[in-house]
Amino acid sequence: MSSTVRTAVVHDWLNGMRGGEKVLEAILPLLENPTVFTLFHVPGSVSPGIERYPIVASYLNRLPFAAAGYRNYMPLFARAVESFDLSGYDLVVSSSHSVAKGAIAREGAPHLCYCHTPVRWAYEQFDRYFPRATTRFYAAKRAAVARLREWDLATAGRPTRYLANSSAVADRIRHTYRRLADVCHPPVDVEFFHPDGSPRGDFLLAVGALVPYKRYEEAIEAARIVRRPLVIVGKGPEEARLRAVAPPDVRFASGLPPEALRALYRSCAAYVQPGEEDFGIAAVEAIACGAPVVALGRGGARDIVVEDVNGALYEEDSGEALANALRRALGRGFDYTRIRASALPFRTERFTDEFSAALREVSR
Repeated sequence: MSSTVRTAVVHDWLNGMRGGEKVLEAILPLLENPTVFTLFHVPGSVSPGIERYPIVASYLNRLPFAAAGYRNYMPLFARAVESFDLSGYDLVVSSSHSVAKGAIAREGAPHLCYCHTPVRWAYEQFDRYFPRATTRFYAAKRAAVARLREWDLATAGRPTRYLANSSAVADRIRHTYRRLADVCHPPVDVEFFHPDGSPRGDFLLAVGALVPYKRYEEAIEAARIVRRPLVIVGKGPEEARLRAVAPPDVRFASGLPPEALRALYRSCAAYVQPGEEDFGIAAVEAIACGAPVVALGRGGARDIVVEDVNGALYEEDSGEALANALRRALGRGFDYTRIRASALPFRTERFTDEFSAALREVSR
């Protein structure tokens, strides 16, 4: 690509450092003259590695309560992402788990979409995000999501090429959008996340946003059954509900510095992943630190967890099934060097090579 190339990078929202933002942080240095376009931006909520680039937020960012209540503007997401003027950009790269892939590139400009997943709550997980018994204006939200789903399907042809973050997401893209996607696993800093010989404690660990599809209530139930303490690291709209059902030996934490999170990975008895993840960066960080992972055997976990090598998978979506898998894993003698080695294929350098190759191909 010429040094005069200008790149528009469209990311759904910037209000915290989660898995998608870690991928965005790795993508930006690979692009020429990138400007980030996003529906919502809370300054200081993401890393300096993202904040150092120009960031353009949509008009939704100026609406009341946008910082904390951005989900309430869901019916406007599609129109907002289409409002970005990308006519002056030679290349569009979207990092999409919601509507970013529907951004409109100028005619002739290639659009590479790194798809974390087709919109979870618009397809198979609507009822987990919007339970009928507790969702206000349920009928209106169902209708709004149906309209967004129609738009999402109608705009599936806008990207020139898709990359998927896991084999499961590639399958979803093929089934939902009728498009093919190459798998490009997210980058994990396996140099930072490594063991240090710390003894394993007795507690279980879960890390991620406190949102419905993570199913942390099942982790709480499993910890109770196996009589182990549990540490949940993250924040989100489910926090109050989870705290209400958690016994005293379940500890919640958020905003930890990377060194503190690494210390938890290094000393937990096992890392638990009760929800179906699109990929599961935190699970790879855990195995990079030598921790076995016990995960629901769906989604991205199947690209990460190998039975008898670095953890255990289970099939039934329940706290009891997780508890049974934990008993199996905790009773097994793992080779912790082998666990660590299973994380190395997900290193940052591999992501850089694969993503850069896709950029070259789409820009020909």
